[in-house]
Amino acid sequence: MFALTFLGTSASVPSADRNHPGLLVEAGSHRILVDCGEGTQRQLLRSGAGFRRLDRLLLTHGHFDHVLGIPGLFSTLRLRQSADVMTIHASPATLEVVVGMLAGLWGEGRAPIPLELVPLTAGQVIDGGEFTIACFPVRHRDTESFGFSFESRARRHLRPDRLAALGVPDGPVRKELAGGRPATLADGRTIDPEGVLGPPERRRKLVIVGDADTTEGLAELVRGADVPVIEATFLDRDAAIARDYGHLTAGEAAALAAMCDVKQLVLTHISGRYSDEDLLAEAKKTFPNSRIAMDFDHIVI
Repeated sequence: MFALTFLGTSASVPSADRNHPGLLVEAGSHRILVDCGEGTQRQLLRSGAGFRRLDRLLLTHGHFDHVLGIPGLFSTLRLRQSADVMTIHASPATLEVVVGMLAGLWGEGRAPIPLELVPLTAGQVIDGGEFTIACFPVRHRDTESFGFSFESRARRHLRPDRLAALGVPDGPVRKELAGGRPATLADGRTIDPEGVLGPPERRRKLVIVGDADTTEGLAELVRGADVPVIEATFLDRDAAIARDYGHLTAGEAAALAAMCDVKQLVLTHISGRYSDEDLLAEAKKTFPNSRIAMDFDHIVI
């Protein structure tokens, strides 16, 4: 299961209702922040999510609206005397932006909290046991940009009816069977896990694209996602302007969703030049199960 809390959904300039980009993803015991626009730390507080167990940051790219919240967040974590190491995963060019920003405030090679910088290359980024995170390159203007794909592992749950019928007691024996390993009961019987496990759960898939010039090359990466989170900065009528600024239209994002057999499309990076109603109407013409993300929206996959 993945739980998403949208901390910021604006495009470039914040508004009274939308903060700079930031998305909190909770997977199992992990809490992962994707992008950290200005004011993200306050959004964490306002959403009720807070700072606990927040030790990993994925950055889509180095444009300031996606990273300017990092110094403030790190300052607060220092004041809270957090002992956790913050790990930042980003492209080499984006990490240069972060390092330069921190150096300007705290000095060359310094940061207010323990910090680990991990440069991204396409492929697996994190193996969280119950889920994995992979990254893939995304075209966005002159940046080294990446998108992220979260996928849960297929799990099989124990069947209470079969356990009861076979007289399997609570405790370590059930843990062994849940892990797919045969277990021996006190009376000497050996229980095969195949006899007590249900069918595999369907895997969950979340894809976060971030800012993008084009959807070209993204179809196979997005295909089959439960939820792709994709920018929709412009309407189709302004597609030429979208190209100039390196962004997508709501119609383009919806066309990608329609060809990729996704469950629900979530649009973010919303420009104040349009109404949400117009953006949503354009997307729904092509992909009816579309929604516009608002700050503090909470979605569970």
